[in-house]
Amino acid sequence: MSRAGAGAWTEPGAFPIAPGIHRLPLPLRDDGLKGVNVYAIEDGDGVALIDGGWAIPEAFDVLAASLNSIGYRPGDVTRTVVTHAHIDHYTLAVRLRTEYGAPVAVGRGERDSLTWITGHGPRHGFQAAQLLTAGAPQLAEYMSRKDPAADPVAESWELPDVWLGEGEIKIGQRTLRVLETPGHTQGHIVLWLEDEELLFSGDQILPHITPSIGFESVPQPQPLVSFLDSLGRVRQLPDARLLPAHGPADARVHARIDELVEHHRRRLDQTRSAVARLASATAAEVAQELPWTRHERTFAELDLFNRTLAVTETRAHLAFLVHRGEVAASADDVVLYSVVA
Repeated sequence: MSRAGAGAWTEPGAFPIAPGIHRLPLPLRDDGLKGVNVYAIEDGDGVALIDGGWAIPEAFDVLAASLNSIGYRPGDVTRTVVTHAHIDHYTLAVRLRTEYGAPVAVGRGERDSLTWITGHGPRHGFQAAQLLTAGAPQLAEYMSRKDPAADPVAESWELPDVWLGEGEIKIGQRTLRVLETPGHTQGHIVLWLEDEELLFSGDQILPHITPSIGFESVPQPQPLVSFLDSLGRVRQLPDARLLPAHGPADARVHARIDELVEHHRRRLDQTRSAVARLASATAAEVAQELPWTRHERTFAELDLFNRTLAVTETRAHLAFLVHRGEVAASADDVVLYSVVA
């Protein structure tokens, strides 16, 4: 195991996964995740990338140095297959296309969000509206401020060249199976390399944290239902080594899926219990009753962005409980939840 795999997984470099496959950790800016893994796969005379990173100068510089260490340059990137359309995965892929012509592919389920961002904006408009219905007006105002009025559509947001659905893609001599795994986002995909027992999992399955649910430009109505269904589909595949977008690449897929399913089972119980204690409550009020992160922090200890994620995720768990008939939701502008007798 490399030094990066043993703990310092964000350490820059090109870390071998299999012959012709390397993990390239890239930095993030002002993000608790610290880094994102991009995977380089030999593709003829160049390399294809799984995920692109965030279009910030320091990430591009690290990508160039990491590629150089294995004999390539950014101009040798043949294409970028992006697992989902979040800023830390998608936007550097767009820069590589702009400067070097490398096509960008992403799951077809991201069409609504990317069409909204590139043609309408503001990027966080739907999140702000959801936060209002969740009883979090201050967080709604915060998310609205994240969209500059003069330029709501950043230059690094463009439509892809290819919308991917279920099927197979060839990269060099390898055949990867594309699986649509909505949940983290509507269009999230994972890529399964069956012969080598490898799964490029994006943010759908992460080794140390539970992926956020439902945070995207055009949200889906039942993100947790989709997320758990997607985990179930992947769990039916033969076990594989987990190649996540964040964290070391040393876990196994089945074991981690089982942990994530158990986490959400406990979280649904906690959410229902919180609603019962409060009798009638908004999603924001329920979120304040729950512990957050692996360190069991209180809601008040979170920064504004992570409070936004917390309320969004609580709203997804409440929607799941409504779907299951255990909790009722009012039809008010600010939705109130109560336990069904």
